[in-house]
Amino acid sequence: MEEPAYPPTVARLVAPRVPLASCVRAWVVRSTVGCAPLAPPQRLNRFPATPFCTITWLFEGSAQLVVPAVDDPAIDTWLRPGQALFCGPQSRPFVTANPGPVHGMTVMLFADAMHRLTGLDMAAQLDRMAPLADVLDPWWQRLSDDVLAAATDDDRIAVFETGLEQRWRVLRGDGALVQARDWVQALAVRAAAAGVGRSARMAERRVRAWAGHPLRTLRRLDRAERSLVAARVALQAQEGRVSLADVAAAGGFADQAHLSREARAIAGDSPAELLRLALTDESYWLFRIWL
Repeated sequence: MEEPAYPPTVARLVAPRVPLASCVRAWVVRSTVGCAPLAPPQRLNRFPATPFCTITWLFEGSAQLVVPAVDDPAIDTWLRPGQALFCGPQSRPFVTANPGPVHGMTVMLFADAMHRLTGLDMAAQLDRMAPLADVLDPWWQRLSDDVLAAATDDDRIAVFETGLEQRWRVLRGDGALVQARDWVQALAVRAAAAGVGRSARMAERRVRAWAGHPLRTLRRLDRAERSLVAARVALQAQEGRVSLADVAAAGGFADQAHLSREARAIAGDSPAELLRLALTDESYWLFRIWL
């Protein structure tokens, strides 16, 4: 297997508290402060399409959205220190750039949980990126301010989760914990059983209002992620050799080409390239810790 060539930056995935497992998918902590200077291509940050909503805080440095390009000069594509950015579910890969060292963190939230917490129609949040204060109410803004005022990353996570847990406990109702791998199926069942008008079309509308993406897209995203994780596990177990044809078959794809098309649409690269670049290209740091 090719040895990792990335510098000693910080890229950390943090699991949420157990009572928040049906609300928060994970935390991502990122810092290049204090590491060896990165060349411009390595200061990019590559993100896949996602079914999750996110809130990102920046503590040092800045970030700009570079892909997709935004031609409207009235739209601010920068995130600066002391700011918080809300992103709805994303239907396509996107890329940001850091002019220099950066330190920030992101909380990933299940879109249907955000719908329950905020009342927002998640279909209207699809592909949205906006300052948190433009989207969420003052309660969220106060919680965000508390995160920004905390001293360390662990303190920031604790502050946010303590505030959110109190609110989520009331809304969660039955107290059920939905594992991430079961989320899509649980969402489909809940939509089919909810209220009057239980036709397939009504259920689909509910899923889009709760989660942003249609159910078919959620299943595509879930299947692609599972297959990429399976490929990474096989790669590690087999000392750098993996049959992507076998991975595709196990994941329910028609063939390896089908898996490659899905991976490119969701993450921007083929599975083989994603596995290689996660080890050798710092701009793929998220794939390094997620897969």
